[in-house]
Amino acid sequence: MEMGRVLYALEVARHAPSGSNRQPWRFLVVTNPQTKARIREAAEEGERAFYASLPEERRSWYQSKGLSPSKPMLTQAPVLVVVLGDESAPNYRPSVWVSIGYLILAAQEVGLSTLTYTPSNPRLVAEALGVPRGFTVEAVIPLGLPRGEAGEADRRPLSESVFLEEWGRGLGNP
Repeated sequence: MEMGRVLYALEVARHAPSGSNRQPWRFLVVTNPQTKARIREAAEEGERAFYASLPEERRSWYQSKGLSPSKPMLTQAPVLVVVLGDESAPNYRPSVWVSIGYLILAAQEVGLSTLTYTPSNPRLVAEALGVPRGFTVEAVIPLGLPRGEAGEADRRPLSESVFLEEWGRGLGNP
């Protein structure tokens, strides 16, 4: 896969706004299959513990959605971007997630396919990558070329998501 597209998405992400312009994000780009395998192993260890802790009803709901502790996308995607947050920056998390939004939109703009994976135990992934204390793994963003024509994900209509002036007052009900 052409690394120029990935670098473009990272360039856009680094321009995201942040509280006090602290830019509390770091991006770790992973292409090595052995490193991706370590990430997947650490991620799945955390996921197995998470799933085991769930009440049966919630575990069944996850299964009905096709979700499980298995994370094959972490070894299948040509590139993983591990997004780290600098915990020393006040309120770092919202700023990091804005940068993730920029990254995803920029990746889609240049024809890359992606999703957002948030590890259940981010410390395990951080340890697998030698990330120092003080930084937390916020997300792992697999990037690759789409396998086919991607359909639009189901989204609630704008009329159910946007209110005018007060809660419950729809755009069409002035």
